[in-house]
Amino acid sequence: MSGNPVIRPAAPADAPALARLRLAFRAEVEPPSEDQPAFLERCSAWMADRLESGGPWRAWVADTPAGIVGTAWLLLIEKLPNPVAEPEWHGYVSSLYVVPERRGEGLGSALLGRCVEECRRRAVDAIVLWPTPKSRPLYQRHGFAVRDDLLQRRE
Repeated sequence: MSGNPVIRPAAPADAPALARLRLAFRAEVEPPSEDQPAFLERCSAWMADRLESGGPWRAWVADTPAGIVGTAWLLLIEKLPNPVAEPEWHGYVSSLYVVPERRGEGLGSALLGRCVEECRRRAVDAIVLWPTPKSRPLYQRHGFAVRDDLLQRRE
């Protein structure tokens, strides 16, 4: 093990490490179709911009002296104004990932907890995500459930 991780907000300077984690996460699901250096450059720039802008994206990292070993991203989605007593934001959790050698230590729960805390702070109506089969138990432990009132169309 390389030290106890600190869960902290991600910063623009973290973008290269976060891009590498994103590549590792997606490569566990499906072989990449994009050239690795090109993806890392494109993804790093995208992430640095989102982390700097003060916009709707938030991210947290599990940081150790040896480097970042986990991350979670949250997109705050503004809803149209609503005349009923219902919050006007949704949250979308994406790219929650912990490197394989650090799994089972509670880092995924800690990172997801930061996303949920931010959603509570912002009075979010609902939090959505697309889990992998392996991640479903983690999300279910945190109160996520399959719903029957959401439709999706894939292109």
